[in-house]
Amino acid sequence: MIKYVENFRDYEVLDCGDGEKIERFGKYFLRRPDPQAIWHPTNFNKYKVNAIYHRSSKGGGNWEFINLPKSWKIKYDLIDEENNGNAEMIFNLKPFTFKHTGIFPEQASNWNFIYNFCKKQLKTSKKDFRVLNLFAYTGGATLSSSLAGAMTTHVDASKGMVTWAKENAESSKIASDKIRWIVDDCKKFVEREIRRGNIYDGIIMDPPSYGRGPNGEVWKIEDAIYDFVNLSIKLLSKNNSFLILNSYTTGLQVGTMDYIINNIANINGIKGSIISYELGLKVESTGLILPEGATSIFITN
Repeated sequence: MIKYVENFRDYEVLDCGDGEKIERFGKYFLRRPDPQAIWHPTNFNKYKVNAIYHRSSKGGGNWEFINLPKSWKIKYDLIDEENNGNAEMIFNLKPFTFKHTGIFPEQASNWNFIYNFCKKQLKTSKKDFRVLNLFAYTGGATLSSSLAGAMTTHVDASKGMVTWAKENAESSKIASDKIRWIVDDCKKFVEREIRRGNIYDGIIMDPPSYGRGPNGEVWKIEDAIYDFVNLSIKLLSKNNSFLILNSYTTGLQVGTMDYIINNIANINGIKGSIISYELGLKVESTGLILPEGATSIFITN
């Protein structure tokens, strides 16, 4: 199953193919690489783009700016399943290295899950609902949990990304005492939290395929993810809680993530069930879905 949202009015994939896609972010059009788009596009020439990211054969690449501001804002309205009014997430976008803009729009499906799960638990319980967002990037998941009323700890190894996430939180009008901002290697932070005896009601991990921590720590997802999930689950509350694992790596498919989580939950004596799906984006020119990753969600009983 591929899951996608259709209410993201400030974003859409207009066309894709030949290893690229054309997207609309607000009123600006960008042409960026996408390795999943191995077919031919419908008609790229019909779109007048504001910037193009050119991939280098040596790795990485560079932006060609035609008519694009240094930064701009877009918003996403979270879907409230109880129809009590949708909360507005506001993102400050800017193009930076390796084709990124500061948002992964396909994650909107997960933002909606996080928002509604947190709201439901806070409605039925008087205690705080605590969420840990690991590899938290510019804070999409942090915004969704915080707007639901959860107390969120946002952890990323990049100081620049944490600063950017703070800007998004401020734009989204989230109270400063709702989020704890941490610049640290995620594994080291989790290890310290275990020693401190801290527990979370929600854990979100959206790890990169490859990365380095602030002190040069190497992260390679295929080598590290099993041990990392096994470590992190020790911080998870045993009842009415969730753990989300995202992957953009082709080799780490839904079935693999499901097996990892189920195996680790059994070893640690935690009972629950798994919801899993691929993430995608609807393409305006064809009506088809462009795959963009996968998610497994473990929900405790």
